[in-house]
Amino acid sequence: MTDRNRFIKDLMAKMDLKDKVGEMTQVAIDVISKGKPQKLVEPHTLVKTRMQDAIVKHRVGSILNVGGHAYTREHWYEIMKSIQELATKEKKSGIPVLYGIDAIHGANYTQQATLFPQQLALAATWNPSLATKMGEVSSYETRASTIPWNFSPVCDLGYDPRWSRLWEGFGEDVLLASEMVKAAVKGYQGNDVSNKNKVAACLKHFMGYSMPLSGKDRSPAWIPERKLREYVMPPFQAGIDAGAKTVMICSGEVNGEPVHASKWILTDLLRKEMGFEGLVVSDWEDIHFLYTRHRVAKDYKDAIRLSVNAGLDMAMVPFDLKFPVLLKELVEEGKVPMSRINESVKRILNVKYDLGLFENPYYPKEDYKKFGSKAHTKAAFEAALESIVLLKNEKKTLPLSKNTKVLVTGPTANLLSALNGGWTGTWQGDEPEYDTPGKPAILEAIQKKIGKENVTFVEGTTFDKNVNTEKAATAAEQADVIIACVGEYSYTEKPGDIDDLTLPKAQQELVHSLAKTGKPVILILAEGRPRIINEIEPKANAIIGSFYPGNEGGRAIADILFGDYNPNGKMPFTYPKFINGLERYDHKGTDLVYIDSEMTNFRPQFEFGFGLSYTTFNYSSLKVEPVWDGTRELEISVDVKNTGKIAGMEVVQLYIADLVASITPSVKKLKGFQKINLEPGKSKSVTFKITLPDLAFVGLDNQWITEAGEFEVMIGNLKKKFELQ
Repeated sequence: MTDRNRFIKDLMAKMDLKDKVGEMTQVAIDVISKGKPQKLVEPHTLVKTRMQDAIVKHRVGSILNVGGHAYTREHWYEIMKSIQELATKEKKSGIPVLYGIDAIHGANYTQQATLFPQQLALAATWNPSLATKMGEVSSYETRASTIPWNFSPVCDLGYDPRWSRLWEGFGEDVLLASEMVKAAVKGYQGNDVSNKNKVAACLKHFMGYSMPLSGKDRSPAWIPERKLREYVMPPFQAGIDAGAKTVMICSGEVNGEPVHASKWILTDLLRKEMGFEGLVVSDWEDIHFLYTRHRVAKDYKDAIRLSVNAGLDMAMVPFDLKFPVLLKELVEEGKVPMSRINESVKRILNVKYDLGLFENPYYPKEDYKKFGSKAHTKAAFEAALESIVLLKNEKKTLPLSKNTKVLVTGPTANLLSALNGGWTGTWQGDEPEYDTPGKPAILEAIQKKIGKENVTFVEGTTFDKNVNTEKAATAAEQADVIIACVGEYSYTEKPGDIDDLTLPKAQQELVHSLAKTGKPVILILAEGRPRIINEIEPKANAIIGSFYPGNEGGRAIADILFGDYNPNGKMPFTYPKFINGLERYDHKGTDLVYIDSEMTNFRPQFEFGFGLSYTTFNYSSLKVEPVWDGTRELEISVDVKNTGKIAGMEVVQLYIADLVASITPSVKKLKGFQKINLEPGKSKSVTFKITLPDLAFVGLDNQWITEAGEFEVMIGNLKKKFELQ
């Protein structure tokens, strides 16, 4: 028996039922603070009587933070010190509290924290090492804020561009997302999660959350099991295999069954098949919703019975203390077995033990001298640079000379929130007073780059209303070039639901008016999902895509605009050209549509994997054995040469098409990628190694299978076939 198992066995032997159901309870900090739920007195002011009621009387085992704003590290230290001293000294079991927070691109609820690109922007780097770095810095600064549990990473595929949380995930492709998830978990947890610089990662939201039929957040999904296994499960499996300590459950329902009540999903799939052994926590208020929204339970008590018996370990309640009381009654009535309680409590205590909370519920502030350091900022800046995607560059409009006179306009030009998105300072990330001081939005970054005297700013529009479009067009007459910053306000979850993906009319009219001046127009897309721009795309001479690159995004965009950095980001999702043109890159050959009376195929605005550079790359000498028996690795190689005049990074992407299969195959699927850096005139041979599972798909019996036959390899503009025997 390991020390951990012996410790937990002895501890559980001393715990009574009330202790155990308390451990399974997670409440928001609102419950122990001054004010009303979601209407906290700012900053958090703990109320001793409320703390004693929750932690001592009800023996609550976990607290989370969602409400309120970013606070100082000193404030977090006092909060955690008060909570943990009460838990360890006055709570009957003496077990420390497990505090959790959404630090999804840095310690975003702590002032002066280092904020990286959001996950979608990180995916645009196609560089997993940057996801690892984000995890390392975020875990350090989250632990520096005394918090040991991070509700990240999101493993949901960016399958539907309408979804308001698209930007929280790693894009639409299974392989790219899986590699990024593994890298992020590695960064958060390292090799030893008890290290005072590490946090427990939380894979979310298991599962099917990002595929709602309506495109609206927390709405029903209908997902065939074959699709569930081939598209939904692999990124979560990657996170489990990487050692993630916790999993958060999906708020929605799949095929009519709420996930929080699904024993098949929470136990049969997650535990028995995927091998997850850690802590499973609900999402916000989702056990309540089993009877108030999904209506599969007759009341709250019945909802608790369903969810706990399905396999849930901890309930994110979040605002009352009825859960432990009702769960205790269910056990005493024989409706929830004691074995189920013991199973969950052991998992919870394992996480607390692995984090070292029994020895150090929090560490001294002085232990974290690198918080918000120049080294951390440099890492975030490098990630932001690689996340920016150059989508169009007619007649080499970019890069611009630093002597250029520019007009900057548009609703996202002067908003740092347009570079950060939700979970930044606040839940929605839309309150400028909580922006990090000294971090420039796009306008200020351009002014610093070329001097204020060379920059004119006219707002033009808000996100959906004309402010002074005519003034902007008039000002453009005096400029050499126009930089139009369009996109979205900051949002997440339900508040981000929309009915139309089209870029709002006011912003489109601004671009039309600017284009009429005859001056070159550079369009900067600052958005968390693809807004339809087919009407204004032809008006733009150059287009830059930024998908929440973080606090350093303004500087990164300015560096790319004026040639101090060569862009190398690639699209992590398919950018649709039409409202109903929502096919993904790995669509089927049967995804054909009629346009202008002709049958045509896939026509996105920008393809998955697409991204331009200020240099050029040539692909040659694609090599693959014509016949492969599958008993060893198959090597596929290609030569890549930088044929331009400056150094640049290129993402070499390997796609393979299964030409004949028992299930209609996709036209192609990403099977490998490598990011390389080449000096001008230099070449590099890039090799990929393929095994049989890389060619597998989920067959008619819902099991993975690899079939013999002909396959086509695609890298760059090159193609070659091989036969699997």
